[in-house]
Amino acid sequence: MSKKFLLPDLGEGLPDATIVEWYVKEGDTIRLDQNLVSMETAKAVVDVPSPVSGKVLKLAGAAGDVIVTGSMLAEFEVDASLPQRAEGQDTGHHHGPPPSPAAKSAATSPAEGRGEKPADAGTVVGAMQVGTAVHAEAAMAVGGAKAVPAVRAMARKLGVDIARVRASGPDGTVTMQDVKQAAADGSARPGAAPARAGAQAAAAPVATTAPASRSTLSQAGKPMRTQPPGAAATGQPEQLKGVRRNMARVMADAQAQVVPTTLVDDADLHAWLGRQDITARLVRAVVAACKAVPALNAWFDGANLTRTLHPHVDIGIAVDTDDGLFVPALRNADMLDANGVRGAIKRLRAQVEDRSIPPSELSGYTISLSNFGMFAGRYATPVVVPPCVAIIGAGKLSHDVVAVMGGIEVHRRMPISLTFDHRACTGGEAARFLAALLDDLAQPA
Repeated sequence: MSKKFLLPDLGEGLPDATIVEWYVKEGDTIRLDQNLVSMETAKAVVDVPSPVSGKVLKLAGAAGDVIVTGSMLAEFEVDASLPQRAEGQDTGHHHGPPPSPAAKSAATSPAEGRGEKPADAGTVVGAMQVGTAVHAEAAMAVGGAKAVPAVRAMARKLGVDIARVRASGPDGTVTMQDVKQAAADGSARPGAAPARAGAQAAAAPVATTAPASRSTLSQAGKPMRTQPPGAAATGQPEQLKGVRRNMARVMADAQAQVVPTTLVDDADLHAWLGRQDITARLVRAVVAACKAVPALNAWFDGANLTRTLHPHVDIGIAVDTDDGLFVPALRNADMLDANGVRGAIKRLRAQVEDRSIPPSELSGYTISLSNFGMFAGRYATPVVVPPCVAIIGAGKLSHDVVAVMGGIEVHRRMPISLTFDHRACTGGEAARFLAALLDDLAQPA
């Protein structure tokens, strides 16, 4: 009997996922709950277990392909002689540490209210955790290397043969830092054997000679402003995947829903005493402004025309990565001191970098902050993502000439941009919010 397995929803209604690595190939025999494939979603890299025991007849796509939720992921020929999951039975498969004996025994009992059917309808298999209950991935050995799916995905992205990486983690586990180090020093390039590396390096310049000989000057000796007639573009379309794919959707939806208005001003930091943590001061200022004008620390439901004012302040901190934009939530920012803010942000950034951050930490914030000025830029029109109604952008610090009583002075100032949803907030509320934020930033400490 053959069975088609549809891609399950891997977390909170995500529309698709990208294949990172198949753990089997067509023709292989796989057992119930053995890892079938590693998939990258907008929020995590997860292993998807097999729903049956049997022979793999067909795999839908190769590494890098995007699979739509609910479409066929694999097809099996079920082997009745091997263990199979009874209808409605929980397999006990979890993404994370091995379950306790009590959990294992509980996993063999019928699950309440599941009502699973033999033909998989794109639901989560076994006890895969989704939504706010996703746990850290467990490292597993595949192809001679022991690593979690997120590390394998990073190795593939950086062009590193993970089987050649020197492991520094516990029990010989390859860590994210191991992969990055191997990419930096070139010690684990995929493909040819190490002995042939020198020959390949010697051959490389020959392959690149032709493009290098192309002149950027015209016959008159002047720089050409355009390509010569008939020159074809060398770039190739690239399918957006994972985080960047989700970012494109979220930003387009936000632009279609929100009525954005932006106010800008400069925070005067001339009175600051000594060296201070800019991010911690920004967070403190946002909290102060939220308390002064709660209308911007809110959610707005455009369909039902309702708003929710929040008594607590959870700040979404924009984190830029090569994969795309992450916005982890700094929970209970109104309860944290400067050390607490710095420690929490450091933890969130580390989790984003190694892709271990739970999906629950990437949603539910009440207002957003983007400190883009750490790279460049003074003012911006940052995007408000519903249901939030406001986002603050902090620009690059500068020393400006300021008129003061009796003359001029040079003050250090920080450009601040505030974008708000004009459906939910008035211009007066936004201006008072911005004034409260600037007043807090102007305090000496």
